[in-house]
Amino acid sequence: MSVMGKPLLYSYWRSTCSWRVRIALNLKEIPYDIKPVSLIKAGGEQHSNEYRDINPMEQVPALVIDGHTLVESLNIMHYLEETRPHRPLMPQDVHKRAKVREICEVIASGIQPLQNLIVLVYVGEEKKKEWAQHWINRGFRAVEKLLSSCAGKYCVGDELTLADCCLIPQIFNARSFRFHVDLRPFPTILRIDRELENHPAFRAAHPSSQPDCPPEATK
Repeated sequence: MSVMGKPLLYSYWRSTCSWRVRIALNLKEIPYDIKPVSLIKAGGEQHSNEYRDINPMEQVPALVIDGHTLVESLNIMHYLEETRPHRPLMPQDVHKRAKVREICEVIASGIQPLQNLIVLVYVGEEKKKEWAQHWINRGFRAVEKLLSSCAGKYCVGDELTLADCCLIPQIFNARSFRFHVDLRPFPTILRIDRELENHPAFRAAHPSSQPDCPPEATK
């Protein structure tokens, strides 16, 4: 727990970037509060002057912790790893650490940003599904190849890492009603998803478990 009080996570229930951080906080057993930021209400609360002062990129998540405000999900997760090394989410082995970072970067740089709401609005309603499917498939082909040389029970070996925190939300997003990506070509990704679908830390971070999840989304 932060010496300044319980960490506060600015989060949106369906945001995969917010979800990554929620998983990491849960796995490290760090108590935290959530401040929902709706990405759609009133044109998007992330664009308000108040929230722009918290995150100049006008995106979620942001985490207030130890008297600091941090943005960008990978940055936040590495901060948690460095300041709260108990229940580590990075391997000790240098090569395995590099593999974790590879998978995280492919997802966080090469897949997820291309389905951001701001990007899909720019692409347009008619093209957004085709656009998202193309980039998810391209990225997942790379992830599946990387996993072929490093996966054990989870993404990198048999211990949970930040790579798993990134992968599971991206799988959910790929399957979503918006994109309907066929994941059968990615057996290792699907196996890891099955392994973690009922893990308590992942379930607690799931969109359907969030305070701002609309009731109709849980049906």
